[in-house]
Amino acid sequence: MNPAQPAPGARLCDLADIADPGAKGFMFRLEELLFAGFVVRRGDAVRGYIDRCPHAGMPLALMGDRFLTREGDLILCSSHGALFRIDDGLCVAGPCAGRPLWPWPVEVVGGEVRAA
Repeated sequence: MNPAQPAPGARLCDLADIADPGAKGFMFRLEELLFAGFVVRRGDAVRGYIDRCPHAGMPLALMGDRFLTREGDLILCSSHGALFRIDDGLCVAGPCAGRPLWPWPVEVVGGEVRAA
């Protein structure tokens, strides 16, 4: 685990802070170490992933919290156009087809999104 990754139970945001469907990115720093992740929301369910494309290691969203396609049904790598399923992070199209995003355990507790 990356030491800059927030500890289980750490509050990330309110669920209401994320559009439905929508996504929100997070960055955490511990000295020289950096952790970047994002959370995807559909209804009351959230999934978390490390913000790193398995193809080239670049962040997925180059502008703000734009992690999803226009339809909000897939995660999009804005650098290479790869598409990933929201539920399991598997790449279904693009240069890393068949490879998944790395999960980041998150949960909703009392209306708050927390690291799990």
